[in-house]
Amino acid sequence: MDTLEFSRRRFLLASGTAVAAVHAPRLWAQAAPGGAKPGQGRLVVVFLRGAYDGLSAFVPYADADYYSLRPNIAIAAPDGSAQTALRLDNSFALHPALAPLLPLWQQGVLGFVPAAGLPVPNRSHFDAQYQMEIAQSGKTSAAPGWLNKVATFNGSATSALGVGEANPAILAGTASVRLIPRGQAAQRTGVLANDTTRQALLDLYAGNDRISEAFRQGAGSRMQSAQELSTEKMAADGRRMAALPEAAAGRVDAALPGTQAQNAQMLAASNGAADPVGLQLDAQHLGTLMRNDRQLRIGFLSAGGWETHANQGHATGQLAGRLGNLATGIAQLRQDFSAPGDVIVVMSEFGRTAAENGSRGTDHGFGNTLWLIGNRIHGGRWHGQWTGLAPGNLNDKRDLPAHHDYRAVLAQLLRGTFALPDSALASVLPGASWDTRLDGLLRQA
Repeated sequence: MDTLEFSRRRFLLASGTAVAAVHAPRLWAQAAPGGAKPGQGRLVVVFLRGAYDGLSAFVPYADADYYSLRPNIAIAAPDGSAQTALRLDNSFALHPALAPLLPLWQQGVLGFVPAAGLPVPNRSHFDAQYQMEIAQSGKTSAAPGWLNKVATFNGSATSALGVGEANPAILAGTASVRLIPRGQAAQRTGVLANDTTRQALLDLYAGNDRISEAFRQGAGSRMQSAQELSTEKMAADGRRMAALPEAAAGRVDAALPGTQAQNAQMLAASNGAADPVGLQLDAQHLGTLMRNDRQLRIGFLSAGGWETHANQGHATGQLAGRLGNLATGIAQLRQDFSAPGDVIVVMSEFGRTAAENGSRGTDHGFGNTLWLIGNRIHGGRWHGQWTGLAPGNLNDKRDLPAHHDYRAVLAQLLRGTFALPDSALASVLPGASWDTRLDGLLRQA
C-alpha cells in the first residue's frame, strides 16, 4: 500500500527502510507551531532515575479507586489544609511538597501528560532508562542518545550541556557535548588546577588522534566552566552579603544538606544520578553556563532516589522530601529558562504500581506522568488520555497504562522548540508515531 495514503500525522516515522527514506521529507509535513524557527528555544531535560511515583506527584483525587488502592500512602483530597493535595482541576491535584510549582500551573506554563511511557512495559530500571535515553525500545546495543542527535541539527560546534553524570547515554554520540560534575565540584578544576600537572597532561595528549582531541576539548571545557561558575558564585555571595544586616554577615556560611542515606537498591536504581537534594545547585550551574553561552541550547540534569519500594510516605515522609527538593530545583530552572521558546521536560523510565504493597511502598509499574514547563506549553491543564484506576483499566490489572508513547510527546516539543524537519524527527525518534491526541499541547502563536 502506498504510504502516502495514510494521514501524515498518523504515519509511522521513518525507520531506516527504503520506503521511509524516500518519503521521509513528507512525513509529519506541517509548519512548526507558532511559526517557531531554529534558535528560538532551549530544551532542558530532567531525568528522574529510579521510577518516581507520578500518582503521588499528580494526585487523581477524584478517582475513588486511588484511595482504595492506597489506604496508607494516598495523598488526601484537597481541603485547603497543609496535609492535603493542592487542587489543580476537577481530576488532579498536586502533592503539597510541590507547592513551589503551583504558581506555574496558575500562570498556564506547567502542564502534564498523566499516562505516558515506553511503548512496551519494561520493568528493568537499567534497560528502560537506556531505551528511553536512545529513544529506541527493545534495543540494548550501543546507540547515540536522542539529545545528542538533536544537537547535530543545531548547527553550532557545541550545543549540549550535561550536569551531574559523567557519561549519560542520552548525550552520547557524535555531537560535541559539554559535561560538568554535580554540585560544588563543578566549580573546581581538579588536577587541572596545578599548572605543572595540567601542562604535562596537555603534552601527553598533544596528538591529533581522537582521544587526544577529546581530552584537550574536555580539559578546556572543565577549566572554562569552573571559572565561569566560580565567578558567578563570588558575585552571588557578594550580593547576598550586601543584602544582609551587618550582624548576620558573619554567619553566611552553612554546610550543604547531607545526602540522604540510601540503601543498595535505591542506589542501583538511580544509576549514578544523585539524590534531588542537590538539584537546585546543579540547576543554577546549568542556567549560568547556558546563559553565558547562547549556543548551548540543550541541557540535561538527573536526580535519583525514587525507588520507593518501602515506607514511601504520603503528604510527608520519604517521597515527600524528595519531591520538595525536586520542586526547588525545577523552580530554579524556570528562573533561567523562561524565554518564549524554552521548554523543561521532567521524565522517568516508568511509573509505579497503582496499589501500594505490603511494605507501604510501590513496585515497578508502567505508565507515568510526564511534566512540561514553558511559555509555549498549553499549561494549566493536562493533555492526552486518562482512563482512571479501575482494575479493568490498568495494565495487567496492576499498573497505570502508558496511553501515550513518550516519544510522541517529545516529537511535539522538538517540532515547536527546534523546528526540526521531518527527516530530523525520523532520525531522533526512530519508529515513533505522531499522536493526534496530543495536538494542542503547544500554544499557537
